[in-house]
Amino acid sequence: MSDLFDQSPMPKAEGPRPLADRLRPRKLAEVIGQAKVLAPDGPLGAMLGAGSLSSLVLWGPPGVGKTTIARLLADETDLAFVQISAIFTGVPDLRKVFEAAKLRRQNGRGTLLFVDEIHRFNKAQQDGFLPYMEDGTILLVGATTENPSFELNAALLSRSQVIVLERLSLIDLELLAQRAEKELNRALPLKGEAREAMLEMADGDGRALLNLIEQVTAWKVDGHLTRDQLSQRLMRRAAKYDKSGEEHYNLISALHKSVRGSDPDAALYWFARMLEGGEDPRFLARRITRMAVEDIGLADPQAQDVCLQSWQTYERLGSPEGELALAQAVVYIALAPKSNGVYVAYKAARAAAKQTGSEPPPKHILNAPTKMMKEIGYGAGYAYDHDAEDGFSGQNYFPDSMKRPVWYMPPERGFERELKKRIDYFAKLRAKRQGS
Repeated sequence: MSDLFDQSPMPKAEGPRPLADRLRPRKLAEVIGQAKVLAPDGPLGAMLGAGSLSSLVLWGPPGVGKTTIARLLADETDLAFVQISAIFTGVPDLRKVFEAAKLRRQNGRGTLLFVDEIHRFNKAQQDGFLPYMEDGTILLVGATTENPSFELNAALLSRSQVIVLERLSLIDLELLAQRAEKELNRALPLKGEAREAMLEMADGDGRALLNLIEQVTAWKVDGHLTRDQLSQRLMRRAAKYDKSGEEHYNLISALHKSVRGSDPDAALYWFARMLEGGEDPRFLARRITRMAVEDIGLADPQAQDVCLQSWQTYERLGSPEGELALAQAVVYIALAPKSNGVYVAYKAARAAAKQTGSEPPPKHILNAPTKMMKEIGYGAGYAYDHDAEDGFSGQNYFPDSMKRPVWYMPPERGFERELKKRIDYFAKLRAKRQGS
């Protein structure tokens, strides 16, 4: 029994259909590129095998099959499929959807509510789904290109399982292209290198690839196009990069870890990826300098100077000339000896300071500018290091109640080899002086 809010299939008008619509899979087994989640031992495959589908959040880049998978899940579980977009749906629309789902449930059928761009709903709107998810009125399947842990409420996430969908590989895109050729009953007029270039232009987006194929097949050409001829006719898609979103953090993480891993080529690649995506070079200059402080430190004290000089050079030259100075800094710090000795010691000192923040310094290292302070022992017994034979008194400078810790333990790399020798020397001398 249907209700007023059910979306009855409308008769399709005669006319051309987009290739993406014509190739839409009719069953989950036909979905390309998502075998990890759809296989029998994958999260979705296991749910379907057990006959227990829970609410889901499908997280992945554009054109990887989020809408298709949601629609096919409804078919597999005999649920009514209702699709809305968070961009165009307001509170009154949601009320109608929920009321329709209630009526449908009373008539013995469940509802799979597919919410595209679910991260665009605000907190109050996201909370509005919860009671209908809990009482079984709807099975929610949300789709998002943004990291759910950043964009979705904890309450909504706790009632859903996040399914990560991957961008399509070149192999996946080739399979999709072959499927398109079969549907069109003709081969693409492209040489091998041009075909590969077209797959690269799609950038992991299956829908984008099918749109490119439609353009190519519409051309009237003799023979097969070369890579250069294809590039003249098609524009490469803009790189996927959101300067304020997860991709921003993913790429800066990749750059940082490439530097830490002493791989200058990988570091230059991620540096270039961020510049191509429109990242502010000043942000990169700041982060590169931080890498020198955090991951090189005193193993090569010059690394910070190189980064600061490259930053200053960029400020004087601007883009694009100044970006080369930043690239030089990237290579330098990638090849510099690595140490986080000071970084680890600093964090340990901060933690100890929180725990012992009320402990006073020992009186012998306190100044005594007044007579009363001298009388109560301020400065008494202080040994002036320059008066010692080797400029080192060996006195204790920690609070009297605090056992002396050892936080800075430099590795024997780069300049810190020398620092380790000095630490060992002073430690032996301190033990000797304090022992006597």
